[in-house]
Amino acid sequence: MQTDRHIRLFRNGTNQALRIPRDLELPGNEAVIRKEGDRLIVEAVKKPSLLALLATLPPLDEEFPDVEDPLVTDGDVVF
Repeated sequence: MQTDRHIRLFRNGTNQALRIPRDLELPGNEAVIRKEGDRLIVEAVKKPSLLALLATLPPLDEEFPDVEDPLVTDGDVVF
């Protein structure tokens, strides 16, 4: 586990800010911050996977029509 790092806080307009040292940088350009007692917890926002996104969509209730076209075979493809 890493040892504690002491950093300086500064003002950026009306906000209090801190610089994150390079070796502690988070991936991406967005994070979530929350306060737990006297601690601030900063976590990188993970982009959901395509499967996670699809899982949030409601199921389709409609029937798909039968496809009359035969499947394409390798012999049908012209380069």
